[in-house]
Amino acid sequence: MPASEYDVVVLGGGMGGYVAAIRASQLGLKTAVVESAKLGGTCLHVGCIPTKALLESSGLFHKAGREEFGLTAEKLGYDFARIAARRDKVVDQLWRGVQGLMRKNRIDVVEGRGELADAGTVRVDGRELKARRGLIAATGSRPRALPGAEFDGERVINSDHATLTGKLPRSVVIVGAGAIGVEFATFYHQLGVPATLVEALDRLVPLEDPDVSAEVAKQFKAAGIRFRTSAMVKAVEETTDGVHVAFEEGEPLEAEKLLVAIGREPLSKDIGLEAAGVKTGKGGFVGTDEWMRTNVTGVWAIGDLVGGFLLAHAAAHEGIVAAEDIAGKRATPMEQELVTRTTYSHPQIASVGLTEPQARERGIEVKVGKFPFLANGRALIHGEPGGFAKVVADAKTGQLLGAHIVGVEATELISEPALARLFQGDAWEVTRNIHPHPTLSEVIGEAALAVDGAAIHI
Repeated sequence: MPASEYDVVVLGGGMGGYVAAIRASQLGLKTAVVESAKLGGTCLHVGCIPTKALLESSGLFHKAGREEFGLTAEKLGYDFARIAARRDKVVDQLWRGVQGLMRKNRIDVVEGRGELADAGTVRVDGRELKARRGLIAATGSRPRALPGAEFDGERVINSDHATLTGKLPRSVVIVGAGAIGVEFATFYHQLGVPATLVEALDRLVPLEDPDVSAEVAKQFKAAGIRFRTSAMVKAVEETTDGVHVAFEEGEPLEAEKLLVAIGREPLSKDIGLEAAGVKTGKGGFVGTDEWMRTNVTGVWAIGDLVGGFLLAHAAAHEGIVAAEDIAGKRATPMEQELVTRTTYSHPQIASVGLTEPQARERGIEVKVGKFPFLANGRALIHGEPGGFAKVVADAKTGQLLGAHIVGVEATELISEPALARLFQGDAWEVTRNIHPHPTLSEVIGEAALAVDGAAIHI
């Protein structure tokens, strides 16, 4: 069969892959995307979108039951089948939207499992796609299993299983207190499912600023969400009703299900990287430079496949960087420190740039400003006074190095300090931005003011 020729071939149609394809097409390059499942990948079908749809329902149920808002109902309850149906409806609508974007941008979508035949060719079910200008590998990742406790989809589950379920467990132990772990702990707790969260390291959300970890622990404890830190799993055994989880220290736990949320691993095996000469490093991740170029001329790699922050918006940005580089339209390189991190637990968590300890470890003299949601009128109106915004700045230059928010709508608030970080702005410049009142955004301005001890409302 003769090969089909394109300027760009993208292997993988997740958020990074399809965004890269769109940008390449916008730049006048004939483009194809190879996808073995559904366009949109993990984020759209089993990750970002469906989990946040579930959390929206659980959060509304949880909040509606709070007497302080003056709402009354004869009986407050939920129908999980309808919650799941709404989850699926949101995903389906967005999936159809992605399909429409492929048609709009005249991108060929090739269904099937593809692999690199060489540095310029992708083979799909016997068919060859030639990439004249560049080949972008964007095959994504999968949940990492706990040694000795392989996923069976019934008793030992991963985030994919938990997201797509049509029935809630009677009880659950969650191993791993990163973003996925704390989100599912929130979800189960809000719907009344007994859940215990365990973390091998000494604090929840261990990749976040230590002050954020302490606040999350404080609010989880107040809410009644059970958790353990410094808890290393020793063994997992099946029981008549579920699983028995033993630890190196401390009492064992039993539950109907064990949800393992200890991170993700790249899908870098059996995709032809060796045939193309592309090197992988620790953990199987593909190494790239700041333009997403691999060690092989003509091959770029993006998204979870290359490591860094395994986030959909990071993958999308990397896809744009790669496509622009292939087209000879370089704008700005990929910088991991500009990636915003967002977690949709209760409380929400968002951050960008350096934590306070990271800045100090680099030998930077820092000054820090914090402002609590308790002193923000809009947060009180929301009924969410817990948490704070924290700004880390260079003590000598005033440059904003990082921002960390834990509390109501933190994930919506992080974009302002992220923009300041992009522009290499100073904390005082954020204070000159006039924040509307009453809004949650005022905590950002006040935290920036607090860097120089000038916060107004505290």
